[in-house]
Amino acid sequence: MAEVKKGEGALAQDFVQFAIESGVLRFGEFKTKAGRLSPYFFNAGLFDDGAKMLRLAEFYAERLLASGLEFDMIFGPAYKGIPLGATVAAELARRGRNVPFAYNRKEAKDHGEGGTLVGAPLKGRVLIVDDVMSAGTAVRESIAAIRAAGATPHAVAIALDRQEKATENGADVDHSAVQYVRNQLGLEVIAIANLDDLLHYLSSRADGALDVHREGVLAYRARYGAN
Repeated sequence: MAEVKKGEGALAQDFVQFAIESGVLRFGEFKTKAGRLSPYFFNAGLFDDGAKMLRLAEFYAERLLASGLEFDMIFGPAYKGIPLGATVAAELARRGRNVPFAYNRKEAKDHGEGGTLVGAPLKGRVLIVDDVMSAGTAVRESIAAIRAAGATPHAVAIALDRQEKATENGADVDHSAVQYVRNQLGLEVIAIANLDDLLHYLSSRADGALDVHREGVLAYRARYGAN
């Protein structure tokens, strides 16, 4: 299985610029789920209007089509994965690659169609679409739901790979969540951009306006970056 380590050049750089200009990728001091103080934060919930969601879906679609990944349908895990999966499916259809789409509820519905799954029946090779992967917990939950439905969890598409150590039982481990999903769970992970792409963008600004942020990100990677 081919491992995708870096974003695809110009596409990744365009995405980083788009995320910064949209206020989705911010710099400062932010506490992560693992309790670390990070100099940057990526909040996909701030892709909060039609134009931003459309452009975001274009980035996902371009990255997926360029990867050559084969899959039969899309699954968007609750909550952020639901609009992401839906808009990516729509953009792929606009480009001539129409695939079914499904998502899950956090709580089972006890009336109407019932259950926790909504949309097309899960079958074949399923692509999970989400924003970032911190601990891999959401992916494991998605994998369990997909397998329980008789389908095959095949790959994961995310917007940004932070390339930092995951935590297990409150302690840092050598691998990242993305590496764990690739190497231990056997799913390919495709990211539009990663931390290397972010650092390249910060260092390529001719005006030096982002140099102060680059130093903080470099220090964070030196401490928490995955091998």
